Formats: sequence, C-alpha cells, structure tokens
Amino acid sequence: MALIAGPTASGKSDLAVDLALALENAGRSALVINADSAQVYADLKVLSARPGENDMRGVPHRLFGAWDGAQPCSAADWSDAAKREIENAHLAGMVPILVGGTGLYLRTLLEGIAPIPAIDKTIRTEVRSLDASALYQAVQAEDPAAADRLHAGDTQRLARALEVVRSTGKPLHAWQEKKVGGIGRAITLAPLVLLPDREWLYERCDRRFALMMENGAVEEVKRLLTRGLPKDLPVMRAIGVPQIAAFLRGELSRNEAIALGQQVTRNYAKRQYTWLRHQPPEDWTRLSPESVDLRTQFEILFSR
Repeated sequence: MALIAGPTASGKSDLAVDLALALENAGRSALVINADSAQVYADLKVLSARPGENDMRGVPHRLFGAWDGAQPCSAADWSDAAKREIENAHLAGMVPILVGGTGLYLRTLLEGIAPIPAIDKTIRTEVRSLDASALYQAVQAEDPAAADRLHAGDTQRLARALEVVRSTGKPLHAWQEKKVGGIGRAITLAPLVLLPDREWLYERCDRRFALMMENGAVEEVKRLLTRGLPKDLPVMRAIGVPQIAAFLRGELSRNEAIALGQQVTRNYAKRQYTWLRHQPPEDWTRLSPESVDLRTQFEILFSR
C-alpha cells in the first residue's frame, strides 16, 4: 500500500493520481483512498478542495464525500471504512494509495485505537458545558497527566480527557497504552511525506481560499446552514464554515471573512506540517513535492 501524506494545499492528491496512472502504465491497477477529515463530508466539496471528475483523471477514488454532514466521522469510523477499502483493493489485485493529512486518521489505521467504552451521555453533556477555565481546572484535578500534556486552550482534547476519566474511572493515557485494530504490521507500506517550502505553502493556502470564495464556497455554506445542524458537528467547525457563516450573518465583511479563512487555513497547515515532520516514523521519506520521483520513491510497487 502506498501512503502520500502532506499538509493541506500541498498537492498530494495530484501526486496520488500521478502514481496511480504510472502504476497503470506499468501494468498494475490502483485506486486512491481519502484520509482527509474534511474531504469525507459530502457537504464540503468546495471548502475541502475535494477532487472532481477532472482531477481524478479516470482513477477510482474512495471515501471522498462518503459521509453526510449530520453524521460525524470519527477516526475509528474512518479507519473501519478504510480497512474495508484496502482489503477489497487487495482482493481485486489493486494497489491502494492512501492520501491525506489527518494525522489522527493515519495513526488510528496503522497503530490501532484505545478500546475506550462508550462515554456516558450525561457526563459528556456536563463536560461539554464547562467553560475553558473550569474545564482545565477539572482536568488538572482529575487527570494531571493530561493537563500537563495539553495546552489550556485545547478545549476539545481536554474535554475528551475529562469525559473519559469521569465515565470510565481510568485516565485516557491508561487506555492508550494498549491499542487494538491497527494494520501497520500486516501490510507492506510505501510511505511518502510531502513537506513543501513553507512560504510557498502559505501563499497557496491564501490563494486557494480566495478562489473558493469565488467558486461556490459561500453557496456551499449557505446550503449547509439551511440544514440547521448542531454547531458542534465537525462539518460545522470545518475550516471556512464558521468564517463564511459569520459573513452570511453580516458579522464580517467579505474581505474580513476571506482574511480570517486564510489565517485559519495557514494555522492548520502549520500544525499539519509540524505533525508530519515529527510524528511519523523517522524512516518515512520526507520530500518537497518537486523532488519526488515516483518510480524511485515507490520502487517496491513497480517491481511487483
């Protein structure tokens, strides 16, 4: 299996299709499997830069737009679906090419996930109702290891740590010591991490968001808002949605919405860049996009 990971706007999807077509020319069929947490949602075609038919160039694509926005796609949900697609590809004699930049998705698929029981709904509601200060203080008292590890402003992860310890009686790190379900040791993996020049990447993020505003992003968010979905759903918190929603409500001008959307996109790309530099195994190749030679980097796939 091939894996092409990179920050948003790094051109990884184009490279994945290039690889699939090169393998086809060498006599091997391939398909592309999405590993991006925004591109899984059908509602976010424009804002997630999901590939269209022309971008796919005849290569089969899987798990793009596969979830309705009303249904959250957790890392475990995506991992289960990706395992099925990978298994089906192997049974059909095809090379699965995993492409994306969502680190939690990739880690869950390859390393597995902690077998944490379902969280008590009452506890989840109580935890999610806490303000940032009260939340951090509660985590400091009930899961000091998580409080030491997490920033006080990281409310999403802090809430997760608190609801786990309150619902299960064990801190999150205790559950994470034994993960299950990972496929990393059961497959032959050919990984590539794309790390483009940062200034080039940030300029591309800015340009892409401005183009999205001109090419359907506003209409996409308008349709999403008419659904009346809860604001805490991932699809409602996706990059661009809150900023454009504020513009539609008259709280931001168009230029202010664009500037804010560009900023949060750059921030996200920076976090992805940092994660991809340090978190994947050291033996995973890290290259700038223009330095990639497909046959050299994925030699193991062409030699079979």
